[in-house]
Parts: sequence; structure tokens; C-alpha cells
Amino acid sequence: MVRGRDRAEHESRTKDEFLATLAHELRNPLGAIGNAVGMLELTHATGAPATRAHEVITRQVGYISHLIEGLLDVERVVSGKIRLERERLDLAEAIQRAVATVTGGARLDRLVEVSTEPVWVEGDPARLEQVLTNLLTNAVKYTPRGGQIRVTLRADAGDAVLSVEDSGFGISPRLLPFIFEMYVQADRTLARARGGLGIGLSLVRHLVELHGGTIVASSEGEGHGSTFIVRLKQIPWASVSAETVVSRERRSRPRRVLLIEDSVQARETLRTVLELEGHVVYHAADGVRGLELLNVVRPDVGIIDVSLPGMDGYQLARRVREQPHGRHMLLLALTSVDSPSATGRSPVRGFDHHLIKPVDLDQLAVLLSEGAEGSQETVHF
Repeated sequence: MVRGRDRAEHESRTKDEFLATLAHELRNPLGAIGNAVGMLELTHATGAPATRAHEVITRQVGYISHLIEGLLDVERVVSGKIRLERERLDLAEAIQRAVATVTGGARLDRLVEVSTEPVWVEGDPARLEQVLTNLLTNAVKYTPRGGQIRVTLRADAGDAVLSVEDSGFGISPRLLPFIFEMYVQADRTLARARGGLGIGLSLVRHLVELHGGTIVASSEGEGHGSTFIVRLKQIPWASVSAETVVSRERRSRPRRVLLIEDSVQARETLRTVLELEGHVVYHAADGVRGLELLNVVRPDVGIIDVSLPGMDGYQLARRVREQPHGRHMLLLALTSVDSPSATGRSPVRGFDHHLIKPVDLDQLAVLLSEGAEGSQETVHF
């Protein structure tokens, strides 16, 4: 009874600390954004100060989006909402990309050594890259300047074995058994100084286990670095078909896109991005005007906000599907709600895919390049 009460009190304290950390993590970027907006107002959005303000806003909005996506990802995993889009891939290539993502454009003052050999696995490329990026980011976060990070990949007894080893602050024996639990961080002062919510390793463990793999952490204690080892089932090279090795540089051919979004700013920014990618965009603020455009412009793709006023996005999608031209269109839903009906493919509700705001532009490009060519595979965000 006492042990159960102690456990409950520990979990309550952990959640309180998490909420305090979350508030801290959000206040800093929001403060920076507010200052940048003030700078734009004072300079009337011209000159070098305006350029710096724009960079600050872009960077901090991206950081906030990353925090929110991390929280949503954990909730999706725990509730079983994530479905893996499996394909055969060379884990060595994924490691190289993740290392480039973490180290690119930044002066780390840490030595990162990478030693890999081609090892093929079957998994979700985006989710595995998320695992790799989180492990590398964690290593950088807790390794001081002048430290060393070593990443290795090898085949062993039918498994792909990934090791991320650092010479950083290490993990105390008290914390090590709980390192993959939700909200757990190292020393909270240290963690807060370096940012983060303590959800990365929990998400990593869940994603690895979804792939049928295992992850273990080891450390000789504080000040002695740490090592994380991931094991995934290896697949033989002979089973990898030539069709699997697809160029990642393929670009979307121009599409005729009908964008229906009632938010002026969201509509204009997404329209501009799509046009910069070479697409022809027709847009409307509501379902009535969208239906009027449908049979006039005959679009290839419809991107529809589900929370439109009056006729909502789902009602509009059904109306579109009733039209001769709309039966075979690619329909993409925009939603800010992460629920079972708001992820993946929902043909009964009219849409081929749902996209969670803010839209991942790379994933949208994939849908526009492949989805309208007949691919109906679900893409989750």
C-alpha cells in the first residue's frame, strides 16, 4: 500500500516537473517571436533588422512545432494510432542522413565518428530516421564541447545492430532503470539548460518496439558517458528488389490543385508554397465556392480544411465525390485535431489522406507526386 502511494506521488511529481518544463520551453520561443514581431513593427518590415526578425520567427515556430509533434507522437504511439509504412531500406543510408540532419549547419565542437556497413531492414523510413535523429540529438545534448560521439552499424546474428556511444555526462545508476519512461530526464537543471521535455527516449523505445526491435541503455555512471544499442531484424540483400531502390530526388510534376481553406493567412501561405513548387492553384474560402470551381477548373487534387464554416470539409468531400470529375480526384484533408478519424486514409468520409497542421511540406510533396499517379498508400503524420 505504501509502495503504491509512493509510486503515485512519484508520478505526480514527475508530471508537475514536466508541466513546469513545458511552460519554460514554450515561454522562451514565444518571447523571441514576440520580440521579433515588435522589431518588424518598428522597422516596417524592411532592412537587416526585418531579415533577422524573420529568421527568429521561422526558427522558433519550427521549434514549437517540434515540441508539439513530439507530444502528439507519444500520444499516437501509446494509443496505437501510429501505423508503420514499411519498406526495405539500407539502415546505413538512414544513419548518414540523420547524422547530416543533426550536425549540418551547426558548430558542434564535438567529434562525431560514423562507422557503418550496408545492412538492410524492413521498416518505416520516416519513423526509423526519427529514432536515429532523437538518439543523436540526445548524445549531442549531453556531451560537452570537446567530447566524442561514435555511431556504428553492423550485422550480428541476423540483426542490424546500431550503437550510439558518447563521452558525455552519463546516466546515474538511480536513473538508468527509468531512462525510457515518459518525462524522465537527467539532472533537471542540466536538462533545462539544454532544452527538451524528456519524451524523446520514451518515443524512441516505443518506435523501436513497433518495429519488433529492442533498445538498451548502459552507462558506468555520471561523468562516464552513455551507450544506446538498437537491434532490428536484418533482411538479406537478396530479398531487396530493384524496385525498392528508388531515387529520393524525384520531384512532383505540376498538378492542378483546388485549395479550400477559410483562414486567409493559411490559404495564402500554402497557395504560395504550392505555386513555388510549380503547381497551378485555384482557391476558395468556403465549400460553396469550392464546388463552383470544381467542374470549371477540373483539378487533379483537392486540399480541403475539415473545419470550414457552414458546409464542413467532410460534407464537402462527399459532395465532391458525387460529381463525375470528383470521383477519382486525390482529396487531402487539413485538420488540427489528432484523433482516430484524423489520421491516415478515410475513404468512407471521402478523403484519401488526412494531414495534421502544420502540414509537413515534404510529405505533401510525396502525396502530390505519387498519390495522383494512382498510389493509395496511407501516409501518417
